[in-house]
Amino acid sequence: MKYPGRRISVAPMMDWTDRHCRYFHRLLSRHTWLYTEMVTTGALLHGDVPRHLDFDAAEHPVALQLGGSEPADLAQAARLGAQWGYDEINLNCGCPSERVQRGAFGACLMAEPALVADCVKAMRDAVSVPVTVKHRIGIDSVEAYDFVRDFVGQVADAGCETFIVHARNAILKGLSPKENREIPPLKYDYVYRLKREFPHLEIIINGGIDTLDAAAMHLEHVDGVMIGREAYHHPYLLAGVDARFYGATGPIVSREAVEAGLIEYAARQVARGTYLGAITRHALGLYRGMSGARGWRRTLSESKRLASDGVHAFAHARTFLQAAEA
Repeated sequence: MKYPGRRISVAPMMDWTDRHCRYFHRLLSRHTWLYTEMVTTGALLHGDVPRHLDFDAAEHPVALQLGGSEPADLAQAARLGAQWGYDEINLNCGCPSERVQRGAFGACLMAEPALVADCVKAMRDAVSVPVTVKHRIGIDSVEAYDFVRDFVGQVADAGCETFIVHARNAILKGLSPKENREIPPLKYDYVYRLKREFPHLEIIINGGIDTLDAAAMHLEHVDGVMIGREAYHHPYLLAGVDARFYGATGPIVSREAVEAGLIEYAARQVARGTYLGAITRHALGLYRGMSGARGWRRTLSESKRLASDGVHAFAHARTFLQAAEA
């Protein structure tokens, strides 16, 4: 099925963008592209495939992000992703964590563009869905634009047509993943320049983008914008995406309608044995900034209440919002 372009997407975030989070985000926006957490090739080739790849059909368009550096393993993992119905396979070349480095993938792959090109070619030969790459603009002290330009050029020669560029360097030693998201300076101009030099490629910008106004500004220079933590902590931001960036008509979905949809989803999942807190944790920010939001968050974070009340915990959480409205 053909979906609208990747004008707006939600970044893959470890421990956050699981299938419950993605379903919740889909209630807020019909057209935003959603990405899985990074799944390693080892987890798919030697682990529980359904646990890692199962998702709800409502999540489309949804992309599977893979972590790995062996072309044959990535090809097999991509094949599994395509078989499970993912709309895109994305290769992680941007994660700077030490655990990922020990596996010889993530951001350290930027130092080996020929290997990344081989990985991309192997995946493209294995699947018919798009194969994309998410990467940084540099690693460690390598800050010259030429570095990222040459990386993109070599990987594009292997057939990759879409590059998602986190506009910071990855510092492989000395900074935590959190610090890597905050300390290296953002260089949006590098990403704009990539689009100018590779006009035939789809260039998507990522890093520090926290409003739809900022997204609109970036879209004057690149093809798409990927939003990360802001979409998670302030999810109602996504409710404005479809009308502004995809031409959707009609009223913007209300928080209450999103809540109702999430309750229906949670009831189905709990009936299958899912722990309710695995779902509610992603919706704590739905009413952020509104009166009663603290009570909403506290209620939906209480494991004892979630275990005893089930989805009725939503009704209790709502009393704080109603009290604030009174």
